[in-house]
Amino acid sequence: MKNENLFSIILLSYYSGERINNCFEKVSQRMTEEKIPFEFIIIDDGSKDKSIEIAKELEKANTNVKAYQLSKNYTSHYAIFAGLSMCKGTCATVMPDDFQQPLDSYVEMYRKWEEGNKIVIPYRINRNDGFVKDFFSKSYYKIMNILSVVNYPSGGFDIFLIDREIVEIINNRISSINTSATIEILRLGYDPLFIPFDRPKVNTKSRWTFKKKVKLAADSFFSSSNFPIRLISILGLLTSVFSILLILFTIIVKLTGNENLGGFSIPGWATTVIFISFFSGLILFSLGIIAEYIWRIYEEVKNRPGYIIKKKNTSEDEN
Repeated sequence: MKNENLFSIILLSYYSGERINNCFEKVSQRMTEEKIPFEFIIIDDGSKDKSIEIAKELEKANTNVKAYQLSKNYTSHYAIFAGLSMCKGTCATVMPDDFQQPLDSYVEMYRKWEEGNKIVIPYRINRNDGFVKDFFSKSYYKIMNILSVVNYPSGGFDIFLIDREIVEIINNRISSINTSATIEILRLGYDPLFIPFDRPKVNTKSRWTFKKKVKLAADSFFSSSNFPIRLISILGLLTSVFSILLILFTIIVKLTGNENLGGFSIPGWATTVIFISFFSGLILFSLGIIAEYIWRIYEEVKNRPGYIIKKKNTSEDEN
């Protein structure tokens, strides 16, 4: 399939058996109306239902559909890397299966790409997930903007459109281990174009568990911020200065024979316990931060793949 304006749409499938055909039909109808040539890449993220079988049947019936399955559930951010590695378009985007992103956004992103923008990012201007989820989501993006090297739009974003040039950079020069495509795209520069949209309310239940969200937040933060390491340096400097001052103060107190501090008697054991506890906690806190970075370095140097795409049968390849 060769077309200089081919639009690769990567469907992130996870237990999506009931929605795959509907997604393709709506996308195909809209892209045909807009005269946008496209390919539909289905990446099944290790579903245990009939999702991949349905996807393969759709592939057999349509020349612009390709279906792949990951060897296990890696989460959607690894599925995005997998989809980008398989797409052939001159620009590419990702799509959830529940239409949280309106089709109008995909058309608008494509038109902005035709105008010469290599990265187009639609961002949410409203959320209706409930007070608690909205609060934590907004807090997360604020913290990331303050402490990391990337700059998220206020409402955050989940999808993007990127030019083939960016796709090649992601595929050939970016490791997918313990990071996300959104973080890496923001770090590349290229003056991304941000376009706002109203996210429609959907009735489907999120398959992002609390554990997955925490892991993604940690990976995103440590892969894009050196603040924790700098914090350790700053704390080390401050505590060193404090220790020197404390030593000088102790020497002065001992030389003057004064065992009181501000009129209060300070027993030696109490002071010892307080400072040992304080510095022990500080050391353990610093070691924990260093361990987070070392663990990620360890995962990188093992050179294991971030994801594995199952190989298709020969008969499927021939079809």
